[in-house]
Amino acid sequence: MPNAIPPITKTTKSHRATGRVTLTDVAQAAGVSPSTVSRALRGERAVDPALIERVQAVSARLGYVPDPAARALASQRSNHVAILIPLLSNALFVDLLDTAQKTLRASGYQTLMGVTHYDASEEEQLLREQLLHRPAGLLVTGLDHNAVTRKLMESSLVPCVHLMDLPSDPHSAGPYCVGFRQTDAGAAMTLHLLQTGRRRIAFAAAQLDPRVMQRLFGWRSALQEAGVYEATLEFLNPAPSSLALGAVMFEQIMQQRPAVDAIFFCNDDLAQGALMAALRRGIAVPSQVAIAGFNDLTGSDQMLPPLTTVRTPRAQIGEAAAQMLLSLMRGEEPLTPQIDLGFDILQRQST
Repeated sequence: MPNAIPPITKTTKSHRATGRVTLTDVAQAAGVSPSTVSRALRGERAVDPALIERVQAVSARLGYVPDPAARALASQRSNHVAILIPLLSNALFVDLLDTAQKTLRASGYQTLMGVTHYDASEEEQLLREQLLHRPAGLLVTGLDHNAVTRKLMESSLVPCVHLMDLPSDPHSAGPYCVGFRQTDAGAAMTLHLLQTGRRRIAFAAAQLDPRVMQRLFGWRSALQEAGVYEATLEFLNPAPSSLALGAVMFEQIMQQRPAVDAIFFCNDDLAQGALMAALRRGIAVPSQVAIAGFNDLTGSDQMLPPLTTVRTPRAQIGEAAAQMLLSLMRGEEPLTPQIDLGFDILQRQST
């Protein structure tokens, strides 16, 4: 008969000087020995599967990070910085990574990168793996994380700066972050289209990550304020953003809502694909339908016609975030916890 699994006992306060949750804390909370916790977290076959599940649940609740260098001083840090980004296939994040890495290397730090693929569970697992190496700091994309990931960040006591996003409330005491307000950028592009005389403005989006949904909210708010919002002009596809998908979405919009006079795409690759589809179909841009994008990706200024878009300061975000993290790793408080680098509307011939 399998051994009974002991009940979870009351969590005791960490005895480590840094306040970091220890293996002993997890053992006491789970009502087992530290060696059992260690074996359970390694997933050894000799450990009851139910006990493994119980220990993992307690570990996640406490935000425990296994430390392969547990015999070293608790305050010891490596000389590398962990960076978590959603994708490498998007030039948006390549530009950001390039400047962040150059800035950190100039101060003697190496970077260890993880790609989350917009998956909250994958982000959580990557963070666990990165924290095993005791990074000196973290650069993490966005502000939207699951509860376990947030707990891991907080309990690790590793300095962390968030990229590309800012709290919706500019007066909030949120986390350290560098970026711009996606909602404001979405509203600004929509306002530009309204000012050119467009009234039936569709919003076409892929990927549907939190930043895309903020742009959608900005588009929606601007149209509602102008009194011309139509819910049926929202075209949302969870598939990865690409030129091919942009062409497909353009065809879909023109078939279902041929009276639209503008389409605001959530990313430039979608808009680029739409411009190519319009050219193939002989649909005049912008006289028949205006097309706008977001991020000013490579090639947007070379499209036929050149694409109107929102220019986002990716390289500047990477550099400023790295500089902020360097300050935190030195134990210095940044002048401001939130840096808004803004955005620009680049009006070209597609609107």
